[in-house]
Amino acid sequence: MPSPAGMVLSRTQASRRSATAVHVSRIALCSHDTVSGVLKIMNVATAAVGVLGIGFDANSSFKRGPAEAPPKIRSALSSESANAYSETGYKVWPSDQVVDHGDLDIPDETGTRAPIDVIEQGVANALATTDRLVLLGGDHAVTYPIIRAVAAVHGPISLLHVDAHPDLYPDFQGNPWSHASPMARIAEEGLVDRLVQVGIRSYGPDQAAMVEQYDVEVHPPWSHGPGPELRFDSPLYISVDVDGLDPAYAPGVSHPEPGGLSVRQVLDVIANCAAPRVIGADVVEVNPTVDPTGITSVVAAKLVRELLGRLLSESG
Repeated sequence: MPSPAGMVLSRTQASRRSATAVHVSRIALCSHDTVSGVLKIMNVATAAVGVLGIGFDANSSFKRGPAEAPPKIRSALSSESANAYSETGYKVWPSDQVVDHGDLDIPDETGTRAPIDVIEQGVANALATTDRLVLLGGDHAVTYPIIRAVAAVHGPISLLHVDAHPDLYPDFQGNPWSHASPMARIAEEGLVDRLVQVGIRSYGPDQAAMVEQYDVEVHPPWSHGPGPELRFDSPLYISVDVDGLDPAYAPGVSHPEPGGLSVRQVLDVIANCAAPRVIGADVVEVNPTVDPTGITSVVAAKLVRELLGRLLSESG
């Protein structure tokens, strides 16, 4: 396999608890709580997109903390320092077209199926109200059950994955549900018809073999000029691990990997990828315990704002 710096692979190359979220009735309820940073509930009957928090990190391999991220991201979204509008001109937070489903209640269990099933069912419940979601992680282990739920509603789908790491370990340290393995589970189960990874710069032989086996398209970071031109033929889900960015921009992560993407490069990927429709997204791996200034939550909130803007631009 070529080294990460020069690697671009085309697809032809190389006791369980029920998920509980905030109950949402189909009436106009509350408004925005500027103290807690929670968008209480808007008019579900008119909402086009939902937001759901998945504060789970028991499958993190090195340092826990991402479970604390959803309220931090909401707080940054709600800050008076921020704009309620996306760069594309859509009012996203607060907005009567965006409903906050709250956070899931997830068993704090490592290496078991129980949290996976709870997350999948919780996402399915939210999708029954708003069939497109932006999800706030949590570590990257949450993306596997999310995709299971999303594919059941929208499949077949494509997956655009921004990350420093391919997350394709068959298992990591004996844990098949590790945050280092969600893309392996997704690929093995055939949950997506195309997997494209952007920003990858840290992997080994086991993951390189999975890239070949499952025909994954991998794009390393780029220094200058436009990024890869990405076009998808099926509905698209976007998963952004914040460590895909260079730690100069997003230092509050458990696995910082220098040499990454800028905020603007990731925003350009989100804005410019072409697909019939973007049907959901997640932003994961913010670790507030190593983010004393809160800047990484601010970056994550910016990504969420533009993802919501992208989804709203395709509503109706």
